[in-house]
Amino acid sequence: MSADIEKVKCLIIGSGPAGYTAAIYASRANMSPVLYQGLQPGGQLTTTNDVENFPGYPDGISGPEMMIQLQKQAERFGTDIRNGWISKVDFTGPIHKVWVDGEKEVHADTIIVSTGASAKYLGLPSEQHYLSNGGGVSACAVCDGFFYRGQDVVIVGAGDSACEEAGYLANICNSVTMLVRKEEFRASVIMEERVRSNSKINILFNSEIEEVQGDGNVVTGITVKNNKTGEFHDVACTGVFIAIGHKPNTDIFKGWLDLDETGYIINKPGSSKTNIEGVFVSGDAADHVYRQAITAAGTGCMAALDAERYLAAKGLH
Repeated sequence: MSADIEKVKCLIIGSGPAGYTAAIYASRANMSPVLYQGLQPGGQLTTTNDVENFPGYPDGISGPEMMIQLQKQAERFGTDIRNGWISKVDFTGPIHKVWVDGEKEVHADTIIVSTGASAKYLGLPSEQHYLSNGGGVSACAVCDGFFYRGQDVVIVGAGDSACEEAGYLANICNSVTMLVRKEEFRASVIMEERVRSNSKINILFNSEIEEVQGDGNVVTGITVKNNKTGEFHDVACTGVFIAIGHKPNTDIFKGWLDLDETGYIINKPGSSKTNIEGVFVSGDAADHVYRQAITAAGTGCMAALDAERYLAAKGLH
């Protein structure tokens, strides 16, 4: 082995609730974990202004602050947290090889993948403005819908997740306007029926957001374009929820780990194990159903425990 190659017992790829929780458990088990934060240190929660549904924070907490606290907790127990992203992997043998920033080579006895997923957005400058300042654009109705209770909101999407989130919002908001880009839903029949039968949900087909309106700080409405007639009209709202899907950050694992058709890592039921021995997965890189901070943290715990047991069985811990 080259002197330039670093050998570690436990490598955690990615931060966020999953990665940091895995780090806390791994470091407390004397696994000397090394964590690379990736391209978005702290993960998706760094784009969330207020987190009110994570247990232990009765007054709520901002997403970035929560990630800082999780990072400090992991560091307190000895986790080596580093900047950098994993650019390449090689899982051909018992020693798992990765390359950091296209240069540094690291060999790990165990790897915990916590690379998460990225929400898809429309890409409008006005959308990105109110997303970045927390002024009314969100990609998670379950996370942020509570802040819009009793208000008028818009949701964009046509699949099962969009229908489910529209129903969730209808339970707490005054009204929900749902924009569907084509003439029909992509959702299952039962989900479509639930949306259509909900009197608080107004469905606009062949419709897209042309612009998110606001005063610079908060959203006040949207401009809608009918892509069939070319006509424009405004819809007043205080919240805009984008539900057009997520993309798991798993491209570098293609050809090594089993992925589903969307790219989510397939774990063995009831565990964090992947198809490669010694490689485990946690958080939104594998979870396309719940996608919550608390569930990500739970799977981070599972991954660290599974990694510890793997090392013990191999006589490496």
